[in-house]
Amino acid sequence: MIDFTATDAKNKFGLLIDTARTEPVRIHKNGRDVAIVLSPVEYARLLENAGPRVNPLVERLHAESVQRRRIVYETLAQ
Repeated sequence: MIDFTATDAKNKFGLLIDTARTEPVRIHKNGRDVAIVLSPVEYARLLENAGPRVNPLVERLHAESVQRRRIVYETLAQ
C-alpha cells in the first residue's frame, strides 16, 4: 500500500488515482490515517465478500419475535 499525505493527494491527484488503479492508497494527515482510495474493481470485490446486508428494521423485528416466542424455541430445542 502506498502512502500519501493529504497535501500530496491534493497536489498530485492524477498520480493518486493512477496509483489507486493498481493498489490501495492510504492518505494521512497530521500523522493519522484519514482515507483509503481503492480502484472500482477492488471496491466491488470487497462488497461481494462482505455478504448480504440485513435491513435494521428486519433485525429488530426478528429480535422481538425471538423474545416473544422464546418459550416455544426453548421447548423445541429440547
